[in-house]
Amino acid sequence: MQPQSADPVDAIVEQWARVRPDLDTRAMEVFGRIFRLSRAMGDRMEKAYKPYGISRGEFDVLATLRRSGEPYTLSPRQLSATLMLTTGGMTGRLDKLERAGLLRRSPDPHDRRGLQVTLTEEGLRLIDEAVGAGLAEESAALTALNPEQAGRLADLLRELLSATTE
Repeated sequence: MQPQSADPVDAIVEQWARVRPDLDTRAMEVFGRIFRLSRAMGDRMEKAYKPYGISRGEFDVLATLRRSGEPYTLSPRQLSATLMLTTGGMTGRLDKLERAGLLRRSPDPHDRRGLQVTLTEEGLRLIDEAVGAGLAEESAALTALNPEQAGRLADLLRELLSATTE
């Protein structure tokens, strides 16, 4: 493993150590890096999806429908719950994606008051291409770690996520 170089989080931790040496900043080191990594990868993913005319949020809607399996249909409520969005936020995304011809809304045959959201053929084609582009970007970022390190990191993050969402 190569020697580690200092990053912006190290500078923040050093500043705290000077003014508050009594603080244990390990949590800040971990979560500061997770936050910065999330922001950096979020920006990279936006760039990866831009050629497809979609944002990360719109990708999430299309990907959720795609992952649901054939017939690639969910209710707006199911989408909102999966993506942790308000119904208002979901409506805006659905409107844009429907105007682009990537999904369609139709009455739910089992609930007169409900709707179903379904991927169109164009939406299916686009999400299959976009997910490949996004995974390529994520895989490129992971080349900084060897496969064993990447696996260990995934395991540690799973444990941490589980412990913080119980």
